[in-house]
Amino acid sequence: MSKKYAFCKVSISPLRREYSDASEMVSQLLFGEIVEIFEVTNNWTKIITYFDNYEGWTDTKHLISLSEKEVSRFLDGLSIETELIRDIQTPWGKQIITRGAFVPIDSSLDFKIGQNNFSFLEEKQEITYSLESFAKSYLNTPYLWGGKSPFGIDCSGFTQQVFRHFDKKIPRDAYQQAEHGLEIDFEDKLEGDLAFFSNTAGKITHVGIILNDSQIIHASGQVKIDTLKKDGIYSRENKTHDLCLIKRL
Repeated sequence: MSKKYAFCKVSISPLRREYSDASEMVSQLLFGEIVEIFEVTNNWTKIITYFDNYEGWTDTKHLISLSEKEVSRFLDGLSIETELIRDIQTPWGKQIITRGAFVPIDSSLDFKIGQNNFSFLEEKQEITYSLESFAKSYLNTPYLWGGKSPFGIDCSGFTQQVFRHFDKKIPRDAYQQAEHGLEIDFEDKLEGDLAFFSNTAGKITHVGIILNDSQIIHASGQVKIDTLKKDGIYSRENKTHDLCLIKRL
């Protein structure tokens, strides 16, 4: 049986553990994100994300079906939106998309996903980011469990979105991200390394990006910069997280 695909048509769609608005949000889909469809129940669709194999339920009205051929065509030359928000014209009217949305890599204002025509309503600003400057562009974004956007993000969603901008694909959750890369001693850490933190049971529950001068940028309450020491994160001299390991991608 052939696989069924779709893309996210709205700017941000909650991805929930169960098919209910009251269910925990485990992640989000951003505009243009490709998913594989597994089950449709009432107004909910069970999907797995194409890029990081993350599973959950989303509102069926937030998806538009695609054939395998249409998926391949859209993936050819795909890029990630870097501006905070952009206005696009859609078949259903004007809509905003956010940083992290999936868009064509070329500079054309017009693009197509499947049979649907879209157009940007303004030229893109050409900004060249370093990893540090792109990470810092999320500063003060509020923490949101399952969030992946500049309007609400969790720790692993933050690291995933930052590295995705630089064509480094890492999984969705912190414990999954910790399985990738080369482990680095604390004394050898460099800007751009990922630091992982564990709870009292030894389970990895937090992740952040190491900056220069013993600093770390991470999402905890909001995206912020704190001090990283050999035993963990310190915020205003108070230890907040226990360091488990450091990885270089």
